[in-house]
Amino acid sequence: MRVSVVQQPPVYLDLEKSIAKACDLIEASSREGAEMVVFPEAWLPGYPTFVWRLAPGAGMGKTDELYARLQDNAVDLSRDGLAAIRVAAREFGVVVVICYHELDGAGSGSTLFNSCAIIDADGRLANTHRKLMPTNPERMIWGFGDGAGLNVVETAVGRVGALICWENYMPLARFALYAQNIDIYVAPTWDSGDSWLATMQHIAREGGCWVIGCATALEASDIPQDVPYRDELFPDATEWINSGDAVIYKPFGGVLAGPMHREKGLLLADIEVEAAHASRRKFDVSGHYARPDVFTLSVDRRARRPAEFLS
Repeated sequence: MRVSVVQQPPVYLDLEKSIAKACDLIEASSREGAEMVVFPEAWLPGYPTFVWRLAPGAGMGKTDELYARLQDNAVDLSRDGLAAIRVAAREFGVVVVICYHELDGAGSGSTLFNSCAIIDADGRLANTHRKLMPTNPERMIWGFGDGAGLNVVETAVGRVGALICWENYMPLARFALYAQNIDIYVAPTWDSGDSWLATMQHIAREGGCWVIGCATALEASDIPQDVPYRDELFPDATEWINSGDAVIYKPFGGVLAGPMHREKGLLLADIEVEAAHASRRKFDVSGHYARPDVFTLSVDRRARRPAEFLS
């Protein structure tokens, strides 16, 4: 089975154009024989890197303005905001893992979540997961997710699950996926570099599964001119804001493809999905190595809503 890992920037803070670009990349991946296409964290319509560059107090007004732009360009699932991506997945017969700013239109209509969707090859939305814990200044942008999306789902390419960025440092969140017979573990992120790659290698060994890590390869020159405070936030036009480092690790460790460093394009690789099961003969973290007589994990998958209306 061929995997395509997208290492291309979106059209920053423009949802409509980013969705159109995503559909083009899904088609391009399909032409390369891919049966699965993976996008980085917050790809629709771009990771809010500005929160790491603005002072929490002094830059609050600027953060508010950029947040408002994100609200206007966020995905609302209550309005089928991923419809075009679902159509592309069905048309080209590929499984798509895509991450997005999610506006909770069915609830507050204002709060954003850092979310990840798994779309099956028939266009069905198989799972959507909201990041449990935004990291550091990300909490100025995203609310906290719940356990409703901590699922490994059956797809046309095997059993797929995903955790976003530093959720992958949460041992219990990882175990929640391992304990669902996972084949392909997807880790969309904004992180990159040697320490992140070491984490991907560790997860492949710990979970005995295929691991796909990907961040958005982004240069300052990729930021459109109409983005507020562009020149202040990204004064060096030659800066690599993020190096990308898309990578695929084999079950029980060992790199298969990548890392793709400071390069834009598609990372393509063929994987043997069944190898995940075979790799767990020696060490099965949620099987014969689990010791449930000593350790147990309880996962609450109930969706949390701020109000319940009884008729």
